[in-house]
Amino acid sequence: MTCFLFKTEPTAYSFDDFLRDKETVWDGVTNPAAVKNLREMKPGAKWIFYHTGDERTAVGTGTVTSVDASDPKVPVVRVKVGKRLKSPKSLEQIKAEKIFAPSPLLKIGRLSVVPLTEEQWNWFLS
Repeated sequence: MTCFLFKTEPTAYSFDDFLRDKETVWDGVTNPAAVKNLREMKPGAKWIFYHTGDERTAVGTGTVTSVDASDPKVPVVRVKVGKRLKSPKSLEQIKAEKIFAPSPLLKIGRLSVVPLTEEQWNWFLS
């Protein structure tokens, strides 16, 4: 299973917006490492929706429905909403988990699209 974490400022696009829209295109990503992660996605990839800013909390899930990587600088990733997490996970909780020690989520804090292991994915759902 391929898993990722997408970060967004909730004042720009929140999980409540995503629940309302049901589907969206994930765009506006410019960091080369994050763009590389988007290009590598496949339909069916699962992802965690993470609010940045003052909140810094993982709040929900989604699924990649399609990826058009024909433009290497601006991949077009369509995503559909999943569910709100039963137990949102704060950045402090994430930092306390050993499974995240090697993760770019903690090592490269400004990275907006982060790959996750299956173990990390399952932790978010616990």
